[in-house]
Amino acid sequence: MLAGAAAGGAFLATGGTSSSAVPAARAAAPVRFRAAKLSAPRYPTHLLTVTRTPARTGISPPLTASSAILVDRRTGTVLWAKREHVRMPIASTTKILTGVLAMERLAPHDVVTIDPAVPRAAPFREGLRADERVQAWKLFYGLLLYSGNDDALALAIAAAGSRGAFLHLMNERVHQLGLRDSHFTSPSGVLDKGNYSSAWDLASITRYALQNPRFRTVVRTRIKRVKWAAPTYSKIYVNKNHLLGSYPGANGVKTGWTTLASHCLVASAERNGVSLLAVVLHASDPYGDMRRLLDYGFARRG
Repeated sequence: MLAGAAAGGAFLATGGTSSSAVPAARAAAPVRFRAAKLSAPRYPTHLLTVTRTPARTGISPPLTASSAILVDRRTGTVLWAKREHVRMPIASTTKILTGVLAMERLAPHDVVTIDPAVPRAAPFREGLRADERVQAWKLFYGLLLYSGNDDALALAIAAAGSRGAFLHLMNERVHQLGLRDSHFTSPSGVLDKGNYSSAWDLASITRYALQNPRFRTVVRTRIKRVKWAAPTYSKIYVNKNHLLGSYPGANGVKTGWTTLASHCLVASAERNGVSLLAVVLHASDPYGDMRRLLDYGFARRG
């Protein structure tokens, strides 16, 4: 069957009956929750820096986004900004923080037992079934490529024991990172009420997340084919980020959309040793905005 996600044109293909069933993963004991066992992350003192007043003009035509920021990813220097500290709903770009927190607490081959609450998560869902056992790395791809809200809830519960405990971790982490414009009430971003960030904070969270090699590997992937237990057998995750493969040097990171948040896009790209990170929030033309932002950055840093 084919499950479609209209926003961004991404889809998830799942295999039907096959003569070569893929057995359930047996690499580790299934877990609903485990205490963090991976190495503790380091919290940077300053994720973003302003060495001079960032530019606020010079991009034509003007961005459609209500808020935006452009950052040198290697140094954290802010190159261009528009209303960068305004708190706004950020839709599924919330999953950037969800993904990196889950990766810090779950090893790739940890086997997660899907909590009964997960199949009831608000759409978009990839179709996880209660009590099925899934290796965490597969959920990472479902979360960050397909943007499954059921993946977000499954990882939250597996990583922290409950949805509420994971939300506490999310809000604790942004405090540890020294960020003041963010608050999270959803691991997926599907709920807008009380779930917000700013272009500044979201760029900071993303720069932090991109320090994780597994996170970088996932978000730069355009298509991921995954073996699955019967009766699914296989899935194909297609990344919603249309810059991958169409914008030279693009290598991440995440899209988002709700009616209230409108289109949100966080993107990274690298060319000739110059690495850029940009955020656009509440944009009617997120890809056009992002291309102009990145073009501006490469023209000045290249």
